Amino acid sequence: MSETVDQDSKTEEATPRKIEESIRKGQVPFSREAPIFASLLGMLAASWFLMRESGARLVLALEQFIENPAGWSLESNSDVALLFGAVVRDLAIFLLPPVAVLMIAGLVASLVQNPVQFVGERIRPQTSRLSVGKGWKRVFGLHGQVEFLKSLFKFAAIATITFIVVSSEQGRILNAMLVEPGSLPELVLAISLRLLAAACVATVVLMAVDLVWSRLSWLRELRMTRQEVKDEYKQSDGDPIVKARQRSLARDRLRKRMMASVPRATLVIANPTHYAVALRYEREEGGAPVVVAKGQDLIALKIREIAEHHGIPVIEDKPLARALCKSVEVNMMIPAEFYQAVAQLIHFISTHKHRYSSRR
Repeated sequence: MSETVDQDSKTEEATPRKIEESIRKGQVPFSREAPIFASLLGMLAASWFLMRESGARLVLALEQFIENPAGWSLESNSDVALLFGAVVRDLAIFLLPPVAVLMIAGLVASLVQNPVQFVGERIRPQTSRLSVGKGWKRVFGLHGQVEFLKSLFKFAAIATITFIVVSSEQGRILNAMLVEPGSLPELVLAISLRLLAAACVATVVLMAVDLVWSRLSWLRELRMTRQEVKDEYKQSDGDPIVKARQRSLARDRLRKRMMASVPRATLVIANPTHYAVALRYEREEGGAPVVVAKGQDLIALKIREIAEHHGIPVIEDKPLARALCKSVEVNMMIPAEFYQAVAQLIHFISTHKHRYSSRR
C-alpha cells in the first residue's frame, strides 16, 4: 500500500538531470520485441537468399551418405570421428550463414535502441534482487501483466498463422508423400518462407506497441515527487538561503568599497536624505564624471556624513540626484544627458572653491 501511495505521489515529470543519471546507471528503455522482430526478419532474408543454395548442397552431401554407405568405413574410432567431422562440416556450412544473420540482426536492433555502455552497477550483486516481495511484484505487477499479454498475443498470432498457412498448403503437404524426396526441401522452404513472412507482419505491430510502451513505462518509473524536484533544484542551483546569504555578503563588501571611495569624490548630489550620488571629476584624468558611490535612505545619509566629514561639497538637487541614482551604476561615467546639469554644479563649486577649501 505504501509503495502504491508513493508511486501515486510522483506527479512531476523527470528532470533532465534525473534522466541523465538513469541513463548513466544503465536504466534505459528497452523493447525486447525489437530484437525478436529483427531476428525473424533476418531469418526471412537468410531463408530467401541463402537457404535455397545451401540447402541444395546439404541435400547433395546427404545423398552421398545414403547412396554410398559402404564408402565410409566404421571399423575404428578414427573412422567414426572422420564421418562425424564430415557431417558436422556440412551442417556448419548450412547453418552458419543464417545463424550469423540472426545474431547480427538482434545485435543491431539492440544497438539502435541504446548505445553500448559498461555499467558495473548492473552486474554488481545486490541482496535486494533476492527479495521475494519484489520478485512477486515483478511477476504479478503491471510489468509482469504486460509481458504476459505480449506472450499471449505472440502465441495466438503464431498459432493462427501456422493454422492458416498449413491449411492452405494441406494439399501440397499430402502430395509430398508421393513425390521425389529431393523436392521436399523446396516444399519445406516455401512453407517456411510464408510462415516467417506472416510472423514478421504480426511481430512488427507488437514491436511498435512495445517500443511506445517501454518508453512510456520508463518515463513513468522516473517520475518524481515535488519534494524530490525541490531537493534536486537545491543541489544543482544551491540552497536559496545560502545563496541569499552570499548575495548579502557581496552587497556588504560592495557597500564597504563604495564608502571607502567617497573621500575621493569631487561633489555629492543629494535629495536631501533619500538619495545621494557621489561624483568624481578631475580634468587631468580625462573623461566624464564618474559615480564612485550612490545609495538611498541610510546609505545616502552615510555618504553625506562621510562627505561632510572630508569637506566634500554636498549639493541638494532632488531631480538630478534621483535620476542619477536610477540611471547610472557605480564606477560608470554619467550619460551625455547629464553633462550640462553636472557641469553647472562643478562650475559652481569651482567658483566657490575657497568656501569648500576652508571646510576641508
